[in-house]
Amino acid sequence: MSHVFDPLVIRHTHRLPAPTGPAGQGAVAARQFDSALMSVGFKLSGAVLEHLSAMSEQTVAETARLTLGVVREMVGDHVRHNSYFIDFPAGVPDTLGFWWKCVADALLDETARPAVLAQLSAGAVNLLTLPSYGRYQHTDEEMLAVQDELIAAAGDRMTVLHLGGSPDEEVSALYLSLAGSTTPLNEEHLRDLGVLAAHCVDGPQPESIPVRENRAVVNTARLAAGRDLLLDTVTDVLRLACALSDGDVSLVEPTRFRSLSRPVRRALMAGLDAVVAAAPAKLADVCAHREAFKRLGERLHPHEYPDRPHAAEVFAVARGEKEARSFDSRVEELLAAGDIAGAARLLATAPGKLFRALDRLLRGCRTDEERDAVVAAAEQVAPQVSGRVLLSVREHLHNRRAEPAARRFFVNQRARAWVAEDRRAPVPESARGRLVAALDAEAARRLPEGGRLLVDPDILDVALPLSGKSTAGGFGVPPRGSLSPVDGDLLRFFVYWKQAWHTTDFDLSALMLDAGYRTVCWLSYTALTEIGGEHSGDITEAPDGASEFINLRLGAVRGDFIVPQVDIFSGESFEAVEESFFGFMTRDAGQAGRPFEPRTVRMKSELRGRGAVALPLAFLRGDDGRWRAKWLHLYLAGRPHSNRVEGNRVSVATLLRGIVERDYLTVGYLAGLMEGRGASADLWDGGMLPDGPVTYIGLERPEGLHPDSVVITPENLRDLIPA
Repeated sequence: MSHVFDPLVIRHTHRLPAPTGPAGQGAVAARQFDSALMSVGFKLSGAVLEHLSAMSEQTVAETARLTLGVVREMVGDHVRHNSYFIDFPAGVPDTLGFWWKCVADALLDETARPAVLAQLSAGAVNLLTLPSYGRYQHTDEEMLAVQDELIAAAGDRMTVLHLGGSPDEEVSALYLSLAGSTTPLNEEHLRDLGVLAAHCVDGPQPESIPVRENRAVVNTARLAAGRDLLLDTVTDVLRLACALSDGDVSLVEPTRFRSLSRPVRRALMAGLDAVVAAAPAKLADVCAHREAFKRLGERLHPHEYPDRPHAAEVFAVARGEKEARSFDSRVEELLAAGDIAGAARLLATAPGKLFRALDRLLRGCRTDEERDAVVAAAEQVAPQVSGRVLLSVREHLHNRRAEPAARRFFVNQRARAWVAEDRRAPVPESARGRLVAALDAEAARRLPEGGRLLVDPDILDVALPLSGKSTAGGFGVPPRGSLSPVDGDLLRFFVYWKQAWHTTDFDLSALMLDAGYRTVCWLSYTALTEIGGEHSGDITEAPDGASEFINLRLGAVRGDFIVPQVDIFSGESFEAVEESFFGFMTRDAGQAGRPFEPRTVRMKSELRGRGAVALPLAFLRGDDGRWRAKWLHLYLAGRPHSNRVEGNRVSVATLLRGIVERDYLTVGYLAGLMEGRGASADLWDGGMLPDGPVTYIGLERPEGLHPDSVVITPENLRDLIPA
């Protein structure tokens, strides 16, 4: 039978934990299950079909029920999608003609007529006051009745679900993968880690938990189960306290600490006491989060624990009653005195901090001797720096060429983006080149030596996930900066939202720009039709959920960039609505079908960022005329209300230029380093697979790989980042 955690495993790994149950004749039910999956763009592997065929029909049916629910939600088919114009994309009217029809309909409505006449006499009509504007005029069933069935095409997405191990094995493996991740997880994965950590607290644990946010989530589960806590800094205790209050474990946003029970207070005080007793110098870490520690002290009541004197010192430092000079202040003092070499020597005792400060140090050097000292310090400590920081600095240096950029692109941990003038001096090419070579050599040293590497060429331009925070939760969503090929003649965007408490209006738009990032045209509720495209109509409230679509014929699109965006016109934020997501579908010319067809969905991304304008991705036309997707995962602050594409054109174009013109470290970069380590590297063209084990890197796991192969797909791409 199915395991309670099977949905997590399926969503994260695209593997179906091997169902258990009585033997039987399940072959017919298994084929029916496979057929049902294919209708939403999924398919069972041969191994899964064989396994299910030997199970009872009841077991197969239960497995099918659970799995279908999971995969339908993955692609956005768990909700009902309707469109304002019943036969969209056919029959979309001219914008002004449609608005006048709404006015005419209102004048025929005895209830609405007086207000409309009053508005007309004043010279302007508010569309939102018209009875037929912004509200569905037909049911889902009526819309589906006038739509043709989807014509199957070879290009339709088909995601294979492979056979996993036992449910317990799969759950444990997923927990170890998330907990031991070398890169920070996004919010969705962090929540899932919390669920798994509570279940796996007495099972196998990762050798190390390098990401502090992950450690806080795991410690929450360990504290609840009465297990020893994993703490080596006072900040670990602060993060744990934030997790216990459902706050921000990354410490970017302030947490409002809850009242804590006496056993929890006792455990946190004991943890602080042990950390400081073992290493008193770690009191200096308090200074970076002084206010947060003061607020935590109000909840922990340190005076009640006279047997924890070292923990009391933490709060004395936070209140300014005890001095604990921070490491950063000592560095700043040396820099203020112009002692760059001395600052580099001090920073070398904290290799991660040295690497994060390299750009600043190099710009501050006045002599070649100082510059050589900084580079030498970085070369010396490079083996001690985490793989994520190593590669992040490598990417940064690649984009810091001698010619300074006119604009500087910023993205914070909440995916809020902005651009500012770049006033930094360039990094000298001699130092930059020497560091790049050193970082390449160190990254290569950490990769496996030899073996056979098989790579799907479509994954070569996918950016390395140096932080999961740069990737939204969802299906088919690669990291920010990734490039993906777009197949098919028709491109269709969709957004779905369901308001929680207040009337909420989200608007889907698409901005078309030329090669110089200048506006060509757009599709939105203010421009329902354009050459090559149609908008499905404006929906202004979503008590039961609402959808909007944009349909584009790629061959007719004017411009070189297509930038879909979701604007909050009014109501609840992306984080406050009950549910909201964006995605896109592709179809071949001549393929009919409903506005939403799950097996044509290529990507579905949750909309949960802070901002009033969401920019999930953009589409770029290459010199060969082919389109590719460039993944953004950005949010603009926007206005408090009434956001629309016309008001965002300049800022969107500026941000798009910042991402398009930035080079990201990709899978292709690491594959090249692996080949340099003696791996036999081949691009896989979809043909015969090798008989022996390989390291396979691709967008999908192909059937027929040797069982001892190492498989890297977007679901576990973080495993590529060396420790």
